[in-house]
Amino acid sequence: MDNMKKEYWVRCPVCGNKTRTRIRDDTELKHFPLYCPKCKHETIINEKELNIEIVIEPDAQTQSR
Repeated sequence: MDNMKKEYWVRCPVCGNKTRTRIRDDTELKHFPLYCPKCKHETIINEKELNIEIVIEPDAQTQSR
């Protein structure tokens, strides 16, 4: 009868500290902008079944005229 899902704090992939974001066992994130208040970095992540994957996006290129 225990319908409560356990929640976990998401840790920053840069500094390893807890962020303000919590996830549950059944949470799925795609291209989620994770912000760390400690190191001030924003990282795009995917998460499924408590496995976090960092999404590396190419920097924007300036267009030559």
